[in-house]
Amino acid sequence: MIIEDEELISSELSKLLENNNYEAVILKDFKNTLNEILEVSPDLILLDINIPFINGEILLQNLRKKSNIPVIMVTSINSEIDEALSISYGADDYITKPYNPNILLLRIKAVLKRTKTNYNINELTYKELKFDFQKGIIKKDNIEIELTKNEMIIFSYLLNHQNKIVTREELMTILWDNSEYINENALTVNISRLRNKLKEIGYENVIDTRKGLGYILS
Repeated sequence: MIIEDEELISSELSKLLENNNYEAVILKDFKNTLNEILEVSPDLILLDINIPFINGEILLQNLRKKSNIPVIMVTSINSEIDEALSISYGADDYITKPYNPNILLLRIKAVLKRTKTNYNINELTYKELKFDFQKGIIKKDNIEIELTKNEMIIFSYLLNHQNKIVTREELMTILWDNSEYINENALTVNISRLRNKLKEIGYENVIDTRKGLGYILS
């Protein structure tokens, strides 16, 4: 979904996306932006900051109360403050105009790849555990354990590949696209914390380390 009030830009974006095998929807009604988003439920949103009736950053903040749809801010505002605000409000990426179309397409591909495990996570179960991605928790009976976003993504990815080895490279790609993590130890820390939380509710040693290969959820 393209949320951009300049018709020329939104039209060019739509053509770029459709020429690269994406289905593009241009938002028309800026008075009911949030409702329009939730009704269409797109796979990803390209969102400008300066749009009619509501600031794009505020819209993003309101959206995050209801949905984890990936959002890339595409804006002419080249400001570190606005970029930091957008990321803190839940943006998955931030790119400024004028942008290189190929770079934008690569960013879109990376965000979709990184977030693709999030969509059906509420339907996932593991033994007696149930997921609630909107709240960031896993449940067992009346016990709820809060997980970070990264922990939820790791666990859901391992579950989607249960009884198969998942490499560290795969996990780092879906988490950070191999470019934003400081070092490989960040993944080790996330895995360790996830294991400790699972242990709290009786699931000890369910994530096994295969030396030199990766991890496997049994």
